[in-house]
Amino acid sequence: MMRETEFSEELVLELAKKAYDEGDVSFDVIAEKCALLVIDMQDEFVKPHWSPYWVPEATRRVPQMKRLIEYCRSKNIPVIYTVYSKTHRYLDRPKTLPLMPSRFPDLPIDQSSFFVTGTVWHELAPTHDEIVIHKPSYGAFFETPLETILKNLKKDTVIISGTLTNYCCSTTARQAYERGLKVVFGSDVTAAHFPKLHEMELQVLRRGFAKVMSLQGLLSALDK
Repeated sequence: MMRETEFSEELVLELAKKAYDEGDVSFDVIAEKCALLVIDMQDEFVKPHWSPYWVPEATRRVPQMKRLIEYCRSKNIPVIYTVYSKTHRYLDRPKTLPLMPSRFPDLPIDQSSFFVTGTVWHELAPTHDEIVIHKPSYGAFFETPLETILKNLKKDTVIISGTLTNYCCSTTARQAYERGLKVVFGSDVTAAHFPKLHEMELQVLRRGFAKVMSLQGLLSALDK
């Protein structure tokens, strides 16, 4: 048994780095226990050149996400979408949201047409019987029925895809973790503004919140 004094600064940083870079949660991904979350792949974030909220990498990720969605449908894995839209006259939002620089308060354009209908990008559109959750903040569990829906579906594992990696996707991952759910985070079916921010968020999630997997690795695991 190592004594406390034997944990040098070099050793603890080495242990931390290994967990950030290579950590893997020790649970199996079982298709029958999974639900796929498609986070905020709506026009405001995906439609090229349409809004200041466009995430170009999210647009580039559409083919991979479409492949994942279609696979999950073929395996009867529920696909649950989230979007921002005009709910409760926007009074259900955190009060400080309009103050955040992410809302571009100084941008001289009319933003009244954004985040009204919550329209999923047409290439990833939900089927008539798939659930679309209209959420008021970053995390998909905040003030929504998602937890109850997952319980009723008897699912204990969520697969997270969508955008932004370091905002809505990662916040949802943390909320799921805190609710005792197993979290699978797709490394190449999520997107951020910049690769550096994407990779940094994956490292944090890998160490403490989620099983980070590539699309191909995830599909292989679900096939077992």
